Amino acid sequence: MNFWKKLTHEERKARIDKALHDNVNFSKDASLGYPASKLDSRVFYDDAPFLKDAPTLQTYVANPNNIGCHTFGTSEKAFYGTQEIEREVLNVIAVDIFKAKENEFDGYIAPGGTEANIQAIWVFRNEFLHNFDAKLDEIAILASEDTHYSIPKASNLLQIDWLKIPVGFENREIDVNALDNIISEAKNNGKKYFIAVSNMGTTMFGSVDNPDDYTSILEKHNVTYRLHIDGAYGGFVYPFSNQKSNINFSNPKISSITIDAHKMLQAPYGTGVFVCRKGLIENVLTKEAEYVEGMDLTLCGSRSGANAVAVWMILFTYGAYGWFEKVSILQMRTQFLCNELDHLNIKYFREPFMNIVTIHSESIPEKIAEKYDLVPQQHNENNKWYKIVLMDHVEVEHLTKFIDELKASVNG
Repeated sequence: MNFWKKLTHEERKARIDKALHDNVNFSKDASLGYPASKLDSRVFYDDAPFLKDAPTLQTYVANPNNIGCHTFGTSEKAFYGTQEIEREVLNVIAVDIFKAKENEFDGYIAPGGTEANIQAIWVFRNEFLHNFDAKLDEIAILASEDTHYSIPKASNLLQIDWLKIPVGFENREIDVNALDNIISEAKNNGKKYFIAVSNMGTTMFGSVDNPDDYTSILEKHNVTYRLHIDGAYGGFVYPFSNQKSNINFSNPKISSITIDAHKMLQAPYGTGVFVCRKGLIENVLTKEAEYVEGMDLTLCGSRSGANAVAVWMILFTYGAYGWFEKVSILQMRTQFLCNELDHLNIKYFREPFMNIVTIHSESIPEKIAEKYDLVPQQHNENNKWYKIVLMDHVEVEHLTKFIDELKASVNG
């Protein structure tokens, strides 16, 4: 690991103190031109004694605006300190987790995975428009039926078609024959440019698409494409549980990756992360943002620098080995649940390297599903699946109680 270390509480506190010192201090500095300030002290107490030992809360009170993309060009000097923190987070995620080369990526911490996915599709759509003179109706998104709803949002907002790829009901794998036929038909209908979204941990099933399914067929049809990995859920799980995976920037066909810190990492909402290779993000430069120092290459514009600090605090509290240990424990709990379901002959889907178990709805009485807050695939009478997510708070004790009640319902 080049960047990811485990730091002590004092080391973390000192690093955040320096970052806040390097930012504008609205309490002391004569900063007349910013339409921003610290949080209102009549509501948010900036002199509370507990704040001195709570660096993330200090940052929320200081209220830094991390507007811009801090891996590209210059940025607003008033918030230099928390911008540096954001760069350190991006180095850990892009280089240490997803195998990018140093200084060969761009990205930012977005206000959620939905925006991060839309950012990716916006970047590639504009690349096709600017560099290939494409028309909107010549561009299409390829993504499976299990993909996150941010993809149809992107389709609607960016006015390009989403071609939905079916998956197997039991194995949740992309139907490659259907994909082949869909691309062939799309070409016949005038589509020339494709943005493929490959999932690393779908929301409902935790399923992981094989990116080669997309690239091999797209190359067979000799079309221009970009490949995006939606790792919003799985990005802080799959690279650690499956260390042989090449779903990262070591694969030259992958152009961008999103990952959420507010899911597995347990950072505050919303903290999505967008990372892409150099030479791409400038396709969404907003030239009209002339009063912003540097360049605004993000969908959101203003965003909280405190979220970057929160993610940094978590990453550098655990370190790489500590995080691997945490993921390993969740994997063991997931396997425990699967073993118990196997004993009951209950059908379920589980991606082997993920911590989501999705069970056939016919095996779960509605009262048990409601008691344990199982999430249905559909909130209606057509629901086929319930999912259990083995997050940090879900312990074996909880699983044992659930299984006991399930046994009673099966035997009753």
